[in-house]
Parts: sequence; C-alpha cells; structure tokens
Amino acid sequence: MRDRAVRALRVTTWSGRRAVDDVRERAVRLLRVTVAAAVLVGLVAAPWTVDDYTVALLARTLALGLVAVSVALLTGVAGLPTLGQTAPYAAGAYAGAVVGGQLSDVGPVHLLVAAGAGAALAVVALPLVLPARGVVLLMITLAVGELAVVLAGRWTSVTGGTDGLAGIAATRPLWGLPVLATDRARYLYTLVVVAVLAGLVLLVLRGRVGLLLRAGRDDEARLRASGHRVAAHVAGVHVAAGAIAGAAGSLLVTAQQYVSPADFGFDTSALLLLGVVVGGTASVGGALVGGVLVVAARDWLFGALPGQAPLVLGLAFVVVAHLLPTARRTRRAGRARPPSAPDDARPGDVRRPPAVTGVRA
Repeated sequence: MRDRAVRALRVTTWSGRRAVDDVRERAVRLLRVTVAAAVLVGLVAAPWTVDDYTVALLARTLALGLVAVSVALLTGVAGLPTLGQTAPYAAGAYAGAVVGGQLSDVGPVHLLVAAGAGAALAVVALPLVLPARGVVLLMITLAVGELAVVLAGRWTSVTGGTDGLAGIAATRPLWGLPVLATDRARYLYTLVVVAVLAGLVLLVLRGRVGLLLRAGRDDEARLRASGHRVAAHVAGVHVAAGAIAGAAGSLLVTAQQYVSPADFGFDTSALLLLGVVVGGTASVGGALVGGVLVVAARDWLFGALPGQAPLVLGLAFVVVAHLLPTARRTRRAGRARPPSAPDDARPGDVRRPPAVTGVRA
C-alpha cells in the first residue's frame, strides 16, 4: 500500500509539473507567433517607413536571418549543434563578389555560385563533422568557422585580405532588368529571396526528409538499426545547410556591396545561435525571425550603449537559455519522470519504447 501511495504521489507531482510546463510553453509559443507576425509586417513595410540607412541595415540583417535558418536546420531539426555556419556564409559571399566583379551581375547567377561554394566548403568539412556529435561537434564547427575567417584575411589575391573587397558592382535581379541601384530595391530583392528560400526549406521539412532528420535527432541508434543510412542523412543536411548559408553570403554582398573578414567572426556565430534559441531551435520560421531580432537589437545597442552591446547580448543569451521552457524541461530530465513500470508489471517484463512513426526504409 505504501509503495502504491508513493507511486501515485510521484505520478501526481510529475503530471502537475508537466501541466505547468505545457502552459508556459503555450504562452511562449503564442508570444513567439505574435512577435513573428509583427516582425514580418514590419519587414514588409520597412522600405516605406524608415530611412535609407536603416533599410540598408535591415537588408544585411535579412541575410544573417537566412544563415540562422541554416543553423536551425542543423541544430534544431537534425540535432547537430553548430557554431561554424559563418564558414559557408563567407565562402558564398566571396564567391558571389568575385563572380559579380568578373563574370556576371545577375542575381540568380550569384546565388547559384554562392550556394555551390557554401556546399563545397561543407563537403570539405564532412570528414571532421560526420563522426562527431554534441559538444565535440560544436567545437569542431567553431574551429572551421575561425579557420575560414583566418583564410579570408590572408588570401589577399582573392579576398582582399583584412581590407576586404569594396566597390562591388550592383546586382541585376534578372536578365534584362535594371540593376538594384537604391537601398530600397536591394532590400526588396533580399526580402523576396529570403522568403523563397525559407519557404522551400519549410516545404522540404514537411515531407519524408523532415521526418528522417527528426528521427535521427531523437534516436540515431534506432534509426540506424532500422536500416537507414544515418551518415548519408547527416552529410546531406550539412551540405544543404552550407548551400543555404552560401546563398545568404551572396545576399550580403548584394545588400552592402562590400565584404570583409569582419563580417564572419565568432561574434556573428554567437549572435546566430542566440537568434535560433530565441526563435525556437526546431522552428525554421522562428529562427529567421529570432535571427533578425537579435541582429537588429545588436545594431541598435551599438548606437544606444557604445561598448556595452556584447555584454548586454551575453546576458540576454544566459537569460534566454535558462528561462525558456525547453531549457527548463531539459534540466528537469531525470528528476520528474513517471514511474518506470505500471502496477501490474511482473519481474522480467521488458517495456519496449514506441517505434519511430512516419519513417520507412
């Protein structure tokens, strides 16, 4: 009787905590949806409501938001934490700048070449990232990102070194159309491309690919045991995320017509990860909005609090990581679990976990 009463108390306590967490998560989800809607409306209306300087900053912010989408694809959807998406971002930016200055000024050409450069860099890094997981993978991707910045600063014949590449020709959105000569035109082009690419990512993740990536995130060993080629999935998502980040690099060049290694430092990687956490690690749209919000806040803080912006953003990261419901549930794992066996369980019974649903070989 006593054991049964203790078990009932544990179930009641666990259920109460779950109920509180569910209410908090619904409130946070509602807040995120509201903020996301407000941000999207503001982004659409921005070219007609703010000055040209702010429009130019927002175009650059949108490019970083697309990089945040690639971070969310790896970190939240596939369960592969990363701090190195600035590497394919830089590869795409420099590839787009070189093509724009020597071969073609057409935007789709820049995007394809930049996406190819980002994907190629991801392929080169695959031997390092494929066998790694967790914190080890995080450190490896950070090292890859930092090596890319060092290479960009020293390969002066292509990248211009630490001085960067300036005076890049204006982009033409399509063949036969005039070049994007104003900040508003460049912003609208960037907004359309980001919306299309983010929409394509969402569309792909709604199908079998998304199911496989989430299944690998939740239980990689079971997915491998069921006959799926997990290494191929991991390689594919790394290359796809590299291509997305590379395309974002092309948009950065279009927006500011200048690129330098300072655009791809560790502070950018940390900001992107913070934006993904704020927007929701498993949400592509939330990552885009979160990345835009965090970068915009950074730019505003640099003007409002000179020299203090990194400190404020660091404190914000700590607060977000500890107060979001997902982080709280992770810290409670193992402390608030239901009884491991039902009342009628007998010695020797094995409770099998539910099979991965929606995934077939």
